[in-house]
Amino acid sequence: MEYLLQLAASPAAWVALSTLIVMEIVLGIDNLIFISILTNKLPLKNRQKARRIGIGMALILRLGLLSTIAFIVQLTAPVIEILGHALSWKDMILIAGGLFLLWKATSEIHHSMDPAPEDPKSATSTVTLGFAAAIGQILMLDMVFSIDSIITAVGMTEHLPIMVIAVVVSVLVMLFAADPLAKFINDNPTVVMLALGFLIMIGMTLIAEGFGAHVPKGYVYAAMAFSATVEVLNILRRNRHQRLAAEA
Repeated sequence: MEYLLQLAASPAAWVALSTLIVMEIVLGIDNLIFISILTNKLPLKNRQKARRIGIGMALILRLGLLSTIAFIVQLTAPVIEILGHALSWKDMILIAGGLFLLWKATSEIHHSMDPAPEDPKSATSTVTLGFAAAIGQILMLDMVFSIDSIITAVGMTEHLPIMVIAVVVSVLVMLFAADPLAKFINDNPTVVMLALGFLIMIGMTLIAEGFGAHVPKGYVYAAMAFSATVEVLNILRRNRHQRLAAEA
């Protein structure tokens, strides 16, 4: 208790907490986009449930990883060398996650451009399998993003309570933002393609970082913000034209 009171009275601790919360929220954007795209493919009645399960698992994974900080730190130690590059477990997890994102985003783009016909006779089994598959894929990417998130937290502060609060706050923000973001993506089909492009860029970034090439996150998020701003302007322009056409 005395330790917590000392942290609460420390201005440096509050600065570290605020900075880490912002960092964790920014890192959670990638996770949230992926969850929104996947759950929007489910039947309407299952979407919110799948989003809450996915975000809940993200919280459990992050808190579980925080309880094994000593193990997480060891994940950065080199364990294998490939083509002259020393790779740690963290690197290999990032590379695997990046490859999965590239595969998933590319297959989703292909499906959007050339959707496969559905068999109405197998609709029930497809829905059940789709829900299970969505949860499985969300869990896989939750693990990748959680490890990245916790290693970032460990690098920014040594105080476990600060890490726990930052992680819980960031996941709560994800929970409140999940439904509006998913609805926005669902209501604006062109945003889906933009979000899939973001996932490809994030996947390439994860692979590059896994092989030791540092990619400043600021550049990545600046590109995403610029692209999103252009898309919002296009949506506003399109809605205005539709409204004027309806009034004519």
